[in-house]
Amino acid sequence: MSTEPETTEEVEPGTPGAGATADPQDVDTDTPQDVDTDTDTAAVTDTDAVEGGAETEGTADAAKLSEAAAELAAQRLERERIERRKAEKQGPIAAGTKLSGTAADLLAAVRAVESGEKPVATAFREPEPTPRRAVAQEPVPRPQPVAAPAETSAALAPEAVAAVRALLGEGGAPDTLAPGALAALGEGADDQLREDPWQLLRVAGVRPEQADGFARALLGAECRPDDERRGRAVTVWLLEQAALAGHTALDAPALTAALAQRAVPDPDAAVQSALAEGDALVFQDALDTAPPAQEEGAEESEERPVRVLIGLERYALAEESLADGLARVMNSVPKTDGSADGWEQAAASATRSAAELIRAVAGHGLVLHTGGHASQAEAAALLHAARGLGLRGWAATHTPGGRDDCTARMARYDLPDAPSGDTGDGPVTGVTTVAGLLSGAEGPGRDTDGAFDLDLLVVLDAPQLDVETAAMLAESLPDGARLVLSGDPGVLWSAGPGRVFADLLAARVCPQVASRTPDPGPVGELVSGVGIGELNQVEAPGKEVVIVPVRDAGEAVHRTVQLVADSVPRAIGIPAEQTQVITPGHGGAVGTRALNSALKERLNPGPGRFGGFDPGDRVAHSPAPGRTTVGHVVKADADGLHLECSGLPVVVPKERVEQSVRHGWALTAHQAVGLRWPAAVVVLPGDAAAALTRPWVYTAFGRAERHLSVVHGVEQALQRAVAEIPQKPRTTRLPALLKAQVPAAG
Repeated sequence: MSTEPETTEEVEPGTPGAGATADPQDVDTDTPQDVDTDTDTAAVTDTDAVEGGAETEGTADAAKLSEAAAELAAQRLERERIERRKAEKQGPIAAGTKLSGTAADLLAAVRAVESGEKPVATAFREPEPTPRRAVAQEPVPRPQPVAAPAETSAALAPEAVAAVRALLGEGGAPDTLAPGALAALGEGADDQLREDPWQLLRVAGVRPEQADGFARALLGAECRPDDERRGRAVTVWLLEQAALAGHTALDAPALTAALAQRAVPDPDAAVQSALAEGDALVFQDALDTAPPAQEEGAEESEERPVRVLIGLERYALAEESLADGLARVMNSVPKTDGSADGWEQAAASATRSAAELIRAVAGHGLVLHTGGHASQAEAAALLHAARGLGLRGWAATHTPGGRDDCTARMARYDLPDAPSGDTGDGPVTGVTTVAGLLSGAEGPGRDTDGAFDLDLLVVLDAPQLDVETAAMLAESLPDGARLVLSGDPGVLWSAGPGRVFADLLAARVCPQVASRTPDPGPVGELVSGVGIGELNQVEAPGKEVVIVPVRDAGEAVHRTVQLVADSVPRAIGIPAEQTQVITPGHGGAVGTRALNSALKERLNPGPGRFGGFDPGDRVAHSPAPGRTTVGHVVKADADGLHLECSGLPVVVPKERVEQSVRHGWALTAHQAVGLRWPAAVVVLPGDAAAALTRPWVYTAFGRAERHLSVVHGVEQALQRAVAEIPQKPRTTRLPALLKAQVPAAG
């Protein structure tokens, strides 16, 4: 199993990877790192999951807290809360009882560490390390939106930055890493780096070989491959890379094998050191293998096999918090506003699929709803029924564009068409984004206990939920509230670690309602076939689906520009501003950079005097990891780059423009997920054939509403990807945690 993102981003000037070899194509695969970045993490990979960080979005009211900053503050509070809850758990781990051998030794090591003792040496081949330092935990309330400063280099103390810059220069590292080092290591970063140079790996974009060079410059002859500090830092780095690839933990053998590949002489000792310092945690999850049947009178069979997993604490706590929160939702009694007859009457007046969803929600706290884009009409019908029964129902989408689309669907039921949902009569109902709901910038707000002020939450685009976001949602629901997770299981998974929706579907711990509403038209027929592994020829009398074969990269770029600027507007009647180009990666001869450059030259030529942008340029803005909004440039001034995204003004500070704003005529599939356009042009260059998977094709093709053009240069690789290459697996603990708390629903 690979513990690192599968693809490599081109190295940009000034990054720690300058001069390193990069892959010729930055591929947007179905791992989260391919979402969007080519700055801080350029030396590692091109990832949406690590781009941007917190972004201060300017508005007309300069004092108003930005959505991204408020969201980060809420996330910090939630992480502190679940860490406190974890510290309060004193009992043994249920999944780890009756263990023997190495697994038992590992479990004993963790418990010894948590109690302040040294871990047992029998689990590893290295002498006992120093005990883990205990940290006092303070009570933390439920997460609530609070003010928080923007996390930019401008907020850092100049003296601290200067000290770190000096040390980096002494070690031969780029001084541009100083802000990142301070953000990762905090106060005294220079002292920490001098004491342990391999802590430089905590900075996004730094690779082990670069940290080794920094350590050699500072330590001289004392720098050795078997240094305990190096092994511990590389262990944590590998776990962080695994998180970028979507894993919340790694199998112990996979981790030790990866450490050996990174020239760590004793991988077991490195893992032991990371556990002793509290940098990682170890878990034992029982495998699903059923024990053999016992004959009457026979002795008790051997213990069930387990797998040993190593993970970072933040994701381990998030998965445990999510499992606890979902169990609470499933086990609490739903709010009883409206009688059973009222729910049944609402179901009787709905379509078949919507009726099934309404009946399931009537009697259960948690329901999973699967289907394509058209199935969102069933979620709208559910919210309409809930409002008629006196329940405060809200829908939450992954993107502002998805919110606007969902709001339009709600209009047929006379539900509010504003994000606030305030109509003045009846229970408040509306549509928000997940990020806006968590930060408090949108949605119903929170009650006096810090929980969402609602009775029903329908989360659309549920496959895009990572474990941390899902944990915050579950923990923020009030007792008695109903939760519906709705989405298309065939699309690419979340940019962040985990596969929450897929894990819940596999665990079968709650009712599942499959929509029978097909996506309409030839495009819908084609996409539905891709979802079951079939690339069918569809009848397209109105040229709804067009295949454009190309022989090389130059022809692919030429045909793409021709389709967007001329063919689609003339033949289909869809203007260029309503057509979106989607390609597998950012780099390469037919990546987003090359395509955006060609499309800008044709559609909005200009000198790019505002950091490469001109008024009227279409842009993709990533205010936080894993989230992309599409808009256009309005102007630029001393405050930064002024954008309009989903009808709202956004000001990106000039120091953040390079990191969080790209041209947006061409996007990757990960950037485009959760959004749809009247027309889409999907570009499949020959050098991207190895990166294609069924979920990528399904997601890319599914972004088109009325017309889909496919610039086809991969020959049989497209059909093979659809038929044979599924979603890349991710290692997670959520299914085991759910099964320990909630019996399967069957």
